[in-house]
Amino acid sequence: MTMTVAERAALLSRVTLFAGLPEASLQALAELAGEAEFGDGDAIVLQGQVGTGLFVIVAGAARVVRGGEELDRLGPGDYLGELAVIDRMPRMASVFAVGPTTCLALASWDLFRRVDGDPELVHSLLRGLALRVRHLSEHHSH
Repeated sequence: MTMTVAERAALLSRVTLFAGLPEASLQALAELAGEAEFGDGDAIVLQGQVGTGLFVIVAGAARVVRGGEELDRLGPGDYLGELAVIDRMPRMASVFAVGPTTCLALASWDLFRRVDGDPELVHSLLRGLALRVRHLSEHHSH
């Protein structure tokens, strides 16, 4: 599946991590995003490895696993790997493709280059991280 820059920008605009970004910011991210294909059971990211990119699922599904326990299932529009990209620490979980899965991939160095000149992107990333923390807090408090 080869997507145009416009298609990648449209997809990114529907991802909560990038919601509300102006068109110019989405376009710039879309130009940097590559496509990655994974087969059933392939590792998208591995727990313990230092993260060098974040991924947005375009098609297919993935399962999030830590210490052998499945924590979550992800599908189109979901993102992963943002924490390791931002804090440059080892990944906290592994994520494996469930069936054929296509992702947009943003390298950490490209994302940081964009962040330096785009305060709206910084705000969007902060909102996305806050939403993730709230979701995890609510999930573990019940």
